[in-house]
Amino acid sequence: MVSTTKFESLLEAVPDALVGMDQKGTIRFVNRQTEALFGGERDDLVGEPIQTLLPDPLWQVYAEHREAYFADPRTRSSGLELELSGRHRNGTEFPVNISLSHIDTGDVLLVVTAVRDVTKQRQAVETAELIGAVVQYSDDAIMGATLQGIITSWNPAATRMYGYGSKEIIGRSGSLLAPEDRGAEMHDVLVKIGNGQAVERLETMRVRKDGTVFPVSVTIAPIRDEDGVIVGASAVHRDVTEQRQAFEVAQRMAAIVQGSDDAIIGRTLDGIITSWNPAATRMYGYSSEEIIGKSVDFLVPDDRAGELEALLAKIRAGQAVKHLETIRIRKDGTTFPVSLTISPIRDADNAIIGASVIGRDVTDQKEAFEASRTMAAILQYSGEGVVGTTLDGIITSWNPGAERIYGYSSEEIIGKSGRFITPQDRANEALAVLEKIRAGQSVEHLETTCLRKDGMAFPVTLSVAPIRDADGAIVGLSAIAHTVTKHT
Repeated sequence: MVSTTKFESLLEAVPDALVGMDQKGTIRFVNRQTEALFGGERDDLVGEPIQTLLPDPLWQVYAEHREAYFADPRTRSSGLELELSGRHRNGTEFPVNISLSHIDTGDVLLVVTAVRDVTKQRQAVETAELIGAVVQYSDDAIMGATLQGIITSWNPAATRMYGYGSKEIIGRSGSLLAPEDRGAEMHDVLVKIGNGQAVERLETMRVRKDGTVFPVSVTIAPIRDEDGVIVGASAVHRDVTEQRQAFEVAQRMAAIVQGSDDAIIGRTLDGIITSWNPAATRMYGYSSEEIIGKSVDFLVPDDRAGELEALLAKIRAGQAVKHLETIRIRKDGTTFPVSLTISPIRDADNAIIGASVIGRDVTDQKEAFEASRTMAAILQYSGEGVVGTTLDGIITSWNPGAERIYGYSSEEIIGKSGRFITPQDRANEALAVLEKIRAGQSVEHLETTCLRKDGMAFPVTLSVAPIRDADGAIVGLSAIAHTVTKHT
């Protein structure tokens, strides 16, 4: 009885399902793991045929091997290994691994293991191998640490990112990677990890072995042991230097677009407006709410429709269009001249998906150009001599009237000093006029004397005014000479 009790205790301690059957296939005993695996009570199973738990294929295999296998059981220490199906009490079947061997009573012992348990173990190994490969070849730095911040694992990407080899850094504090002003941040993160919280995409700064500081995005999660107890932290570090630079560039570009005096418009290849800056509102009269989602046809006069198609064809071909002088139309129906620069917009795969259009209202320039043409015509055909000089007295312009009055052609005199047309006894007078010009004053109807190319002095009336650059600075003077007497 004592021996039997010890035997039964031994059966119950085995982690596998054990089934004993006689050589006729009748179940003699089962352990509690068999009850759990098949869902039956042992009192209901003992005395039943083995097919109750294992369908017919097992008995066929056993019958084929029975005579040879059990002819001299004392010489055999191991039995058959089979992969068959088990039948649960609810009728469902599931794969099992079965090992058959004899016992001293002459009966057969079956060790039954559910394949799902074996599969789970295999999957766990495969998962671990996969995770190991991911960690090994990841472009992100992946490291493990204790709850005290001591580094326990370090992948190759971490070496590339921080400059420390794994032998240098494992066993040392993760504080080596943090700037001095981030110590409190690390403490707070470890407290969260200890409380079972993960930290996702923490934007912070870290420091390399060479002392350079750079921006990173860090995701940190607790590491738990088999009992679910938190024993450390895993951290994934991503260098976001390029992303931050791209973001800063995007911010600067957005500021440029927002504050530009030029109208900057985005549109699809179908001509639908997708972006619209404040200058476009000022230029065209439409607010962004009114125009985004509408067609650019609203901005183009009817007689320019063909031009629009030609522009679109160039954009589709990846070509840019620079400084196109054309006409556009405002919300109030008025037309005005513009200079357009149009470039393709590409997506992340370099496919052309739209166009950016920079428009500049050139009404003022057109008017200035027309005015300058008119002024050029006046100077060209004026009977008076019109001369431009620098503040150092170097002649920079010379009209036909000056050629007639002074006798020099423009080719002969431009680039020369104004002393060529100023008598020596008028040098002080010329300096006094220059001082007034430097002070921003004009000199009108100055009666004086000038010199011709042939050396003859003649009386003239001069009107002299400052010449200013685009910023209003005085850069020279213009002098209009009117002869007092007529010379032949």
